[in-house]
Amino acid sequence: MSALFAELASSETPMGVLSLRRRREPTRQVDVYEVKLGDEFLMSSLFTVAEEELARRGLAAVDGDPLDVVVGGLGLGYTARAVLEEDRVGSLVVVEALGEVIGWHEQGLLPEAAALVDDPRCRLVQGDFFAMARGQTGFDPHAPGRRADAILVDIDHTPRHVLDPSHADLYTLEGLARLARYLRPGGVFGLWSDDPPDERFLDVLGGVFEAARGEVVTFPNFYTGGESANTVYLARAPRTDGVPR
Repeated sequence: MSALFAELASSETPMGVLSLRRRREPTRQVDVYEVKLGDEFLMSSLFTVAEEELARRGLAAVDGDPLDVVVGGLGLGYTARAVLEEDRVGSLVVVEALGEVIGWHEQGLLPEAAALVDDPRCRLVQGDFFAMARGQTGFDPHAPGRRADAILVDIDHTPRHVLDPSHADLYTLEGLARLARYLRPGGVFGLWSDDPPDERFLDVLGGVFEAARGEVVTFPNFYTGGESANTVYLARAPRTDGVPR
């Protein structure tokens, strides 16, 4: 491995070969960390604005103090770290399906991993977020049935372009209603997407939640010399306790 490129970790997973690599970006003179699943790029430390905005905008929409937060998908840790920047956060459970990804953080393979691993408010939980959403015990193995003030998800590319077919049911009326059981009244569901706002998905969100919206997050793309954009969906659980409408 040269100083310009290194594969830091690679392992076979049920979804394919997962790899973490570091490369030197010559035009910006920074180290870039990238995650690949097979031949597909999942994430890069070059473009993290929308992942961080998922946390910031999601928590800005929630009242209360302290806040209990669930993040679905650990990845390079940008959404989770942005959650912990909010002083109102009392606890954070990060659900990650792949133990290898949790291991990257625990082994310090990522430069800012300590911000998660060493924060007493944060627990990294290996588990299938989508199966947990379907189940009867929720996302916190230490407190079955516990409800959160915010559930923020950054796993699939979009509600239509999922990493695994088993994820697709979350983005249906029934799937979102099951997830909403684990939000407190007035709690917020947030979702990152690589595509522009999808009106059909907004209609589905509106069947379960209140004030559903898709916010476009733009950021500079130095490769193209222009701007790129992702979407952050935000939706609020009804403020009265009961079955989501």
